Amino acid sequence: MKKSKYYLFIVLALMLVLALSACSGSDSDSDADSGSEPDSSSDTSSEETDEGSDGGEATGEQVFNMIETAEIPTGDPSLATDAASFIVFGQTMEGLYVLDENDTPVPAIADGEPEISEDGKVYTFKLREDAEWSNGDPVTANDFVYSWQRAVNPETGSEYAYMFSGIIENATEIMNGDKDPEELKVEAIDDYTLEVTLEQPVEYLDSLLAFGTYLPLNEAFVEEQGDSFGTNSDTMLANGPFVLTEWDGSGLTWKYVRNDHYYDKENVALDEVNVQVVKEPSTAVNLFETGEADRTAALSAEYAQQYQNDENASTFEEGSSWYLKFNQVRDGEETPLANENIRKAIAMAFDKEAYTTTVLANGSVPSDGYVPRGLAKNPETGEDFREESGDLIGFDLEKAQEYWEKGLEELGVEEITLDYLSDDTENAKKTSEYFQSQLETNLEGLKLELRNVPFKVRLQDTTNQDYDIVMHGWGPDYLDPMTFLDLYVTDGTNNNTGYSNEEYDQLIEDAKVKYANDPEKRWEAMLEAEKLLIQEDTVVAPIYQRGRLVLIKPNVKGFEEHLFGPDYTLKNVYMEN
Repeated sequence: MKKSKYYLFIVLALMLVLALSACSGSDSDSDADSGSEPDSSSDTSSEETDEGSDGGEATGEQVFNMIETAEIPTGDPSLATDAASFIVFGQTMEGLYVLDENDTPVPAIADGEPEISEDGKVYTFKLREDAEWSNGDPVTANDFVYSWQRAVNPETGSEYAYMFSGIIENATEIMNGDKDPEELKVEAIDDYTLEVTLEQPVEYLDSLLAFGTYLPLNEAFVEEQGDSFGTNSDTMLANGPFVLTEWDGSGLTWKYVRNDHYYDKENVALDEVNVQVVKEPSTAVNLFETGEADRTAALSAEYAQQYQNDENASTFEEGSSWYLKFNQVRDGEETPLANENIRKAIAMAFDKEAYTTTVLANGSVPSDGYVPRGLAKNPETGEDFREESGDLIGFDLEKAQEYWEKGLEELGVEEITLDYLSDDTENAKKTSEYFQSQLETNLEGLKLELRNVPFKVRLQDTTNQDYDIVMHGWGPDYLDPMTFLDLYVTDGTNNNTGYSNEEYDQLIEDAKVKYANDPEKRWEAMLEAEKLLIQEDTVVAPIYQRGRLVLIKPNVKGFEEHLFGPDYTLKNVYMEN
């Protein structure tokens, strides 16, 4: 079976499906563990033989039944912030670039690489003329212009609009209400020529353009749907390998059906993919063992240990970082977590090693930093960002208790009650209980009230800052530390903590603008920013970098997993039956 492309650490026995919140994300909850039951109503089959992308042959019925980890929060690329939604876009939509099997951005709707001006700011893309939407409309340059203007328009409420800020000229001014969305410097020269003007050169632009918020949208269709756009499969339009069907907007089942209008449909073998969300690991494993599912979601600790040497086991190491996120302002009032000593105490009061080995047991590794290793290397020395930044905050019970006593004294209280927000899956509940036990035992006077809710509710409560502590995860949206670091600028749409530090904001601004053409100084600014965020201000408490183990049938070929962007893509999957 396919093993991880990233051997930065040995993936042992992977378990706990924790879906990322953004990314994106949003990708989903570090605690979420869900599986899916295939849709038995499928009768689509393909008896002909096709050649797979890796030289194998697609034989027999081309129907793939898989288990997913969480519900789909939204089908609107402008509003999505989570991994579950971006997985859907990864199967149904394409932008200027997509990721190949090696996570390299390659042209998709773009017809080859763009022309770039001498100053590195103006990109001119030619678009392929055979790309169509699933309703037969051509994919044009205006679809990108409309989508990007919609994303930065404050009225849209896109939490990912910040990904245009400092990138596309005028984006920041539009987001601040100082300019109109039409002034975004992206222009349709003609139907198949797109001109993009940047604020300054961006070395990771191709991976950014493969991200979901940069996808095109069919203006006529979106405007016709109005507020209903992306709320169910009937109000969505595809331009990628598959079309989403049978999703009612809140249910636990959906399908992907091969898109007959896709320009590369001849290289798509699967006729149909049946997806169902299952939240009990035992049910997911049973569906796999009885042949009703061809692939599980990541296994819980118990099953990962049981199946780690199974011939159907497949491991993958992720680039996602997981941490406790502290809310400093709730309902307009400061919480006890506005106190820096209280935050530091909690961040140092739990045993990460015990958590990853006994609760997760999935190959995830403890982390004392925020940006995961394996994401980016120093442009001069080649040293990994995580290794160079080092351990910023770890388990230290003595120091934790010192900070705790100091914080209580500053607040003038002897005890504190906080709520802990997480998902409602079996593994999320186990994780919640672990942290409740660790923190209440190690910090006298702390009481944690557990609040386990459905995935979509957790996302909304986090956005609304209706929480004290939340188990949170973030996966890279592009291959650069900035995809993690710029989340916590003042009033950032994914900040959701009330944190504000002028020094931190300036470091991020310098890395994006002042040092845009000085890779080494830019790198140093990002290292300093992470230290300020974690070691000094302790806005979040790092816990681990995630790994996963799934079960997948040996007749499933061409399944591609990604370090960033959508967790996987299905375009090159085929069945050898």
